[in-house]
Amino acid sequence: MPLYYTGLLSSYKFDDYIDAKLGVVNGSNSDNNTTLNPNVGDGVAVLAALNITAPGGNANWSNNFQYSTGADNNTATGIYDSTVPTNTGGTATLNGQPIGTVTQSAYNIIYNSWGNWVPKFADGKLLFAVQGLLGITNGDFSVNGASVQVAPGTTLSGDGAYNLASTYYGAGAYAKYQFNDWFYLASRGEYLGSNNSAKFGSQGTGTTTAGGSITIPGLGTVSPIPTSNHQTGNNWWEYTITAGFNVIDNMLIRAEYRLDWGSNIQSPQGGYVLPSGDNSGGPCHYAGAEVVYSF
Repeated sequence: MPLYYTGLLSSYKFDDYIDAKLGVVNGSNSDNNTTLNPNVGDGVAVLAALNITAPGGNANWSNNFQYSTGADNNTATGIYDSTVPTNTGGTATLNGQPIGTVTQSAYNIIYNSWGNWVPKFADGKLLFAVQGLLGITNGDFSVNGASVQVAPGTTLSGDGAYNLASTYYGAGAYAKYQFNDWFYLASRGEYLGSNNSAKFGSQGTGTTTAGGSITIPGLGTVSPIPTSNHQTGNNWWEYTITAGFNVIDNMLIRAEYRLDWGSNIQSPQGGYVLPSGDNSGGPCHYAGAEVVYSF
């Protein structure tokens, strides 16, 4: 889960075994210096890290922390980016057409820890690595002017105030073995989960707040619209195996197979963060190869 920042980062090495970093950046996962719109800002984020190196130099443990005064603002890949749903500030839409204004206030906390170990008994041929992730986004958002006439005399509105709370978490493990000068095998397994669909996912909802209204001739206005606001977590898994071949000097050939599965991980008729299309828990298969020449 890569993150984007622009800002200042300082580092200090206490000794051969401990070093630390401290920084200030333009919000959480912000891919540019602009905001999505005037109704939500990037905020500001503080970064901190502590890295510990084993006395033998063959193991590292890194702890990384982020606190942001705003939710994620990553516009890099469009409306289906995994970080967009928690940044709900902007324009409410229906069938792609703007119908209202969304204003948001939220904070974001991320803790990421990773470590690696090269056991000395394997003469540098074996590598193990692990990673853990915990993220929390909390706040609220309001919708104003999001009304549309769905039938003669019948108006549907999404206006209201909603809470926004999401917790997401993950873990990964990696291993690589260099059999000889020209061949290695690497393997990786990862898990990513969440308590609802606010951060990512394709089932349930990201808020427990009922909202909106519907006006029907003869029945008046019903507000809020009755809904279960079902909170359904997402669980995604992946496994990858990679073979590397150093066939000649400066040239590396890699062949890879990847398997993904989990709750509604595949939505071929829409974005992967929406419950649209023919949702499936997989499995999804990928195979590829690449040639890398260094000079």
